[in-house]
Amino acid sequence: MRLSAKAALLSTSAVLGAVIIAAPAHAESPQIGVSPEISRPAAPGSPGNFTGQVQSRSLFGATDHLEASGGEVSFEPHARTAWHTHPAGQTLIVTEGTGWVQEWGGPKQVMTVGDVVTIPPDVKHWHGATAVDAMTHIAVAEAVDGSRVTWMEQVGPEQYYL
Repeated sequence: MRLSAKAALLSTSAVLGAVIIAAPAHAESPQIGVSPEISRPAAPGSPGNFTGQVQSRSLFGATDHLEASGGEVSFEPHARTAWHTHPAGQTLIVTEGTGWVQEWGGPKQVMTVGDVVTIPPDVKHWHGATAVDAMTHIAVAEAVDGSRVTWMEQVGPEQYYL
């Protein structure tokens, strides 16, 4: 049995109408959020986790649909993180200046504006400004079992200036 075009259209319309009627009128859906910069003040980096003048600003935290968090970290010349690891790794996006990043046992690497640095999970490393340049980066990391970072010992002058 073959339906006429008009019958097929009426049949399809009836099915679609039933689906639309069955759908709730105001289904809950995620809303777009805007976080003005003024709502995210910068704070000094913790002396236990940083050496030198460091300012950190949270940009976003984990949500129901995203496990990652991100922040903007600004380092004055000579400033740096302590040695640390991230259970799910870390991504750095350099937005200003020139800095260094170093994996435990490896050479220091230069990072400059526009560079994206990918640090694998559980790799012991540090990052910060060079001895003469300030540097700012965006840092993004995911949590594993509620932890994003494990802080370790400070990077000493003998390691930093080598």
